[in-house]
Amino acid sequence: MIETTDEWERRIGELWAAFGDDTDETEFVASLDRLVAELPPGSAIGSFERACAFDSTGHSDRAVPLYAAALERGLRGVRRRRAVIQMSSSLRNLGEPQTAVDLLRRELDVEVDALTPAVQAVLALALTDIGREREAVSIALTALAGYLPRYNRSMARYARELLDETD
Repeated sequence: MIETTDEWERRIGELWAAFGDDTDETEFVASLDRLVAELPPGSAIGSFERACAFDSTGHSDRAVPLYAAALERGLRGVRRRRAVIQMSSSLRNLGEPQTAVDLLRRELDVEVDALTPAVQAVLALALTDIGREREAVSIALTALAGYLPRYNRSMARYARELLDETD
């Protein structure tokens, strides 16, 4: 079943594009809720978009259950990947870095795509929170190595060596 239309996706995209530091957060959430109300009841996409709105307005505690609901309801595609990343970041902010590490480790095994560096970045932050800084730096260097104009192999090797020294 298709939950959204191209028109709906365009409107949600415009709403997010207009979101900024000077956005009235209450009105933004209300506008997003109006769009989500157009989706079928129990929509995974609706739960995800609402979670993003709460996260973006500083309410990680309200976002996490909505991310979880979206995932339980079968959220797919890039939104599923974003939900795992964003929920993990929120869990970290809520003082649950080990839960974030566990989620992100599993996510790294799912696929490699354009969001993999984001998975690695949040994982590095969560690892730092649980006292595993060398591993965090290794993961961050691994993510960075792919974007360097030179020294890619060297940085990847150094990243591996950081882990070898902790064994």
